[in-house]
Amino acid sequence: MAFITASWNPLGDAFYRKTDLYEMSWSLRDGLRDSLVAAAPYGGPIALLREPQRRSPSSRPQLEIYSASGGTVASFPWKSGPVVQLGWTVSDELLCIQEDGTVLIYDLFGSFKRHFSMGQEVVQSQVMEAKVFHSPYGTGIAIVTSSSRFTLATNIDDLKLRRLPEVPGLQGKPSCWVVLTQDRQTKVLLSNGPELFILDNTSCTVVCPPGLSPQDGNIVHMSVSFSYKYLALLTDSGHLWTGLSTLQEKLSDVDTKKTMAPKQMLWCRRPKSQQPSVVLMWDRLLLVVGVCNETIQYPIEDPCVLVGEMDGVRIISSSNQELLQEVPLVCQDIFKIASMAPGALLLEAHREYEKSSQKADEYLREIKEQSMLGEAVRQCVEAAGHEYDTNTQKSLMRAASFGKCFLTDFSPDQFVTTCRELRVLNAVRDSSVGLPLTHTQFKQLTLQVLIDRLVYRQFYPLAIEVCRYLKIPDYQGVSRVLKHWASCKVQQKDLTDDAIARAVCMKVGDSPGVSYSDIAAKAYECGRAELAIKLLDFEARSGEQVPLLLKMKRSQLALSKAVESGDTDLGECFTGRSQPLQTGFCKLQEQETLKDLYNQDDDHQELANYYVTASYREKRLEGRLSLLQSAVDEYNKAKNEFAVKTTEDEMRLLRFQRKLDDEKGAGLLGLSLQVTMETLLSLGLHKQAEQLYKDFRVPDKRYWWLKLKSLAEKEEWDELEKFSKSKNSELPQLCFPLVVHFPDCSL
Repeated sequence: MAFITASWNPLGDAFYRKTDLYEMSWSLRDGLRDSLVAAAPYGGPIALLREPQRRSPSSRPQLEIYSASGGTVASFPWKSGPVVQLGWTVSDELLCIQEDGTVLIYDLFGSFKRHFSMGQEVVQSQVMEAKVFHSPYGTGIAIVTSSSRFTLATNIDDLKLRRLPEVPGLQGKPSCWVVLTQDRQTKVLLSNGPELFILDNTSCTVVCPPGLSPQDGNIVHMSVSFSYKYLALLTDSGHLWTGLSTLQEKLSDVDTKKTMAPKQMLWCRRPKSQQPSVVLMWDRLLLVVGVCNETIQYPIEDPCVLVGEMDGVRIISSSNQELLQEVPLVCQDIFKIASMAPGALLLEAHREYEKSSQKADEYLREIKEQSMLGEAVRQCVEAAGHEYDTNTQKSLMRAASFGKCFLTDFSPDQFVTTCRELRVLNAVRDSSVGLPLTHTQFKQLTLQVLIDRLVYRQFYPLAIEVCRYLKIPDYQGVSRVLKHWASCKVQQKDLTDDAIARAVCMKVGDSPGVSYSDIAAKAYECGRAELAIKLLDFEARSGEQVPLLLKMKRSQLALSKAVESGDTDLGECFTGRSQPLQTGFCKLQEQETLKDLYNQDDDHQELANYYVTASYREKRLEGRLSLLQSAVDEYNKAKNEFAVKTTEDEMRLLRFQRKLDDEKGAGLLGLSLQVTMETLLSLGLHKQAEQLYKDFRVPDKRYWWLKLKSLAEKEEWDELEKFSKSKNSELPQLCFPLVVHFPDCSL
């Protein structure tokens, strides 16, 4: 703490500092020399392609992907064409731009995703130089070909190529150029000698920055700030011009006294910056040039790569990584030597308190006399957020906690929020994770994006702990992480379907917001249909099961699931499917739809069957007879005479039963013919039973047996004997079983 300002360097009214981020864990034999390097902003991954122009098929260049701390993520030999430029999208996908204009896209783990071309004209003329840029529309690519023509794609996810107008007098590639995003338009600013041109969709315009004269020399380097608001131009005479990117206002004009073009030039500024600067890098020197016309020089030992951030510049070498940035004003106020800012006094008061010194009370009285204790607490909390060292963070937060004990109306929200955010940031900054985010970047990136990045990098336990620690709702936090984990789990080829299904079920369980059907769909995409079916068994919603099963061509299983659910709305899933599937579902779930299907197909036989089935569900006799009559009509159309006769007999029986019910109260309606005769005989209504026997042409043996059985059950042996001695010779044979069943029979 005593030497916290030792690494500070003044630049005008502000200070700049370099903060150590990592000792790089990679092992690069030749460092970053002869390599094409691209590092994503917001502490993103690093891609490295050694000797990108090597063309020997026997010795291919190696494409390596590392975390920001140098941990190996992926490595594979480059088997495609020569690469001109590497870059990262906003979603951490790697773009590899080849000489022929082909852009290959890989995910963070080196898996190929897709490719596209920058146009046929580019294939013929080849790419000389390319740039990857980020805009409000997404990730874009700009290229210049050997024919001196620019082609632009503002958003690679919605590819629309634009060929920009020609630049008069330009031969080959320009001296330097950048992409600008202004007023919702993407333009190219380029130099050809001392002249500057702006290319838009329709025109090429010559521009003259205010305060920059042709006598200053040819423009050899240019850089636009992270927010596209500021522009820096460097001439071959060493003059550095800075101003607004609209070229309407000049900020400064500094003579760097360096005539050699730098390897890289980037803006280094933070939001609400006091002293924005431009960082220039040569082989052995890093020069920070402020708009105040002052400079800071840092020696360089190894080849480095500069990465622009929204609040500074990351410096990556083969051995370590640093963050160069302007010291935030609140940190200057607290840590400057002899500072009397409220936060500085509170920090000193807490130090004295830990020493059990009475000076702590003196410092507190001084702050209270100025009525600045609340401001002192706020400064300490804010400064802690900007510090990378955990010990400094703790000292500031303890001082803030000490100060707020003497306040009665102080809201603890900012204190609590900062404590939680710092704990999360310290966890993701660890070299094993490799996300060196500053508090400013974290606020810009948002918590949800940070969790997405942890999930994308497959740090699932850490992502879940962050979600639980910050008490994020399950559907936005833990459930989303588990869903992504399960989607990756089903792609593991070394595990069996049963093992994966058990693991997913055990881990996911009944987590809200996690759909097993989505996980099953991912398994199916990976060619594991059986695993998908096992996972669908855990899906509680049939409406999610059926569509995927139909997509997998498991129609019968889909039908079974639809029927089990009892959800009639699932019938829509079978619309347009095969006729047996639609009919099978409708038979079990949607009777009215089934009727419409038969009508549509003129299937009179099935339609008649439908009417007969429906008649059994009808309570009223009139409705039942009406349905049976409709069935008779359809059977006639189907030319099914047997069915016509049978249905008409049923109608006659129903009418007969209704008549007897009205007259005798026998309760016969709905009984079969045989049961009806049995009932009539048991009630002693032999005349009516005889009528049915004749009207419906019941076989003699059946009727005789029914009558004999009825008489025996009623033990009317005399009547039975008389009946058995009738003229029919077969009656005695029918009586024999009665003797067996009724031992008391006197026959």
